[in-house]
Amino acid sequence: MITLAVLMGCGGNPSTNTPANGLTSLSYTLYTDKTELFVEFNPLIVGTTSKFAAHLTKLGENFTALTEGTVTVSLITGDKGVRHTEEAPASPGIYRLALKPSSAGKGSLVFDIKTKDYTDKIVVDNVTVFTTAEAAMAEAQPEPSSNTLSYLKEQAWKVEFANAPVYAQPFHEVIKASGEILSAPGDEIIVTANANGSVSFADNNFTVGSLISNGQPLFVLAGSSNVVDNTESRYKEAKVNYEKAKLDYERASSLIKEKIVSEKDFLATKAAYENAEITYNTLAKNYSPRGQRINAPLRGYLKNVLVSEGQYVTAGQPLATISQNQKLRLKAEVSQRYYSKLAFVKSANFKTVYDGKVYDTQTLNGKLVSYGKNVNQEEHLIPIVFEIDNRGEIIPGSLVEIFMRSNTIADALVIPVSALVEEQGTFYVYVQTAGESFEKRELKLGGSDGQQVQVLSGISNGERVVTKGSYQVKLATMSGAVPAHGHEH
Repeated sequence: MITLAVLMGCGGNPSTNTPANGLTSLSYTLYTDKTELFVEFNPLIVGTTSKFAAHLTKLGENFTALTEGTVTVSLITGDKGVRHTEEAPASPGIYRLALKPSSAGKGSLVFDIKTKDYTDKIVVDNVTVFTTAEAAMAEAQPEPSSNTLSYLKEQAWKVEFANAPVYAQPFHEVIKASGEILSAPGDEIIVTANANGSVSFADNNFTVGSLISNGQPLFVLAGSSNVVDNTESRYKEAKVNYEKAKLDYERASSLIKEKIVSEKDFLATKAAYENAEITYNTLAKNYSPRGQRINAPLRGYLKNVLVSEGQYVTAGQPLATISQNQKLRLKAEVSQRYYSKLAFVKSANFKTVYDGKVYDTQTLNGKLVSYGKNVNQEEHLIPIVFEIDNRGEIIPGSLVEIFMRSNTIADALVIPVSALVEEQGTFYVYVQTAGESFEKRELKLGGSDGQQVQVLSGISNGERVVTKGSYQVKLATMSGAVPAHGHEH
């Protein structure tokens, strides 16, 4: 299905290419969901061969030249028709075709495209076939606007280039703020010392950001040289007490059967044994000849290390932080003037400083956790917090630019941020008025969510703007030199 009405020449008019015979050549630009056709040819005259330069672009992420496939052009007037087929392009993206009409009147040009990947059909309706060259010259259209800039297909095909139509669509008022990424509560744990001693790393290879397994040894606290609270002495003492208590309990267990010891003495012996066993097992669990081991209590990433090799620490002192990085908090602080709109905020985009990538809380399974009902006493700002999944690309602690979506705007003209060209604080876009014709338009902008921006004035519904390659268009048009493309008619 053709998605755009026929555009003739520049802004709907024929181009200004005037061959030696005085005829002004015509051009049409049409789109389907697969292909862009920009075709130039002389007016169709009965008994005269008209040559076509059909520029075919494959649509997608980047607009690229059609480099293989068969193209057939057919002219149908009434119940009569002529056609011409080319099996391959004369040069990448350009098919040279020709037709010699046999009858005058209104007709249709039909372009059939067949490639190994897809087929397509593009129809140009209401094409006039003239009886004479004089009749064609009498129907000549006005020249294009002086504001029209030329950027050839051969130039666009060599760079990243794309354009897209602008349509009214739902958008949101946007509250823009700076913020930061925080670890979610319960997603981090601080590893603390379980005894006094000098710290040594259990593995010298792990660094901040390393993946840590549950139970993995992290530190060893060496306390054998301590005069007070010597770890090795405590362990040996606990072992001796445990072994003695065990023997006493085993002896009392046999004597109680013969009622040689009282029930009270037996229970006291049993309690002493159980206490000694608990103390010994607690110390032995993480004991090694090097000292007391500190193991990771969960699986995650080593966020930071709070001690140095050889540093003396006391029981309970923080040693490191492990983060699971499964959930993150996105926190912003906004001006008080937005307070009435915060109740309508449900989602946000945010852009990271380190890679410039824009993320959407909705795609990260995000939700609004809360927004403040009072202001920060230091900066007089209102906090707002989202919770999101961390899929491994977002760094906790990083600063971000946040675009919070508030009230819905029903019909807004919206373009990608990538389409904008800034010049000394003024924003422009390049509007493609025909296949190789562009106009530079100054815009008045509304809000932006980091990916899309609302346009208040400067372009109209249905116009096509350059969304990728705007600066290449700018540089090419600033040079003032248009490279020859060898179009033949």
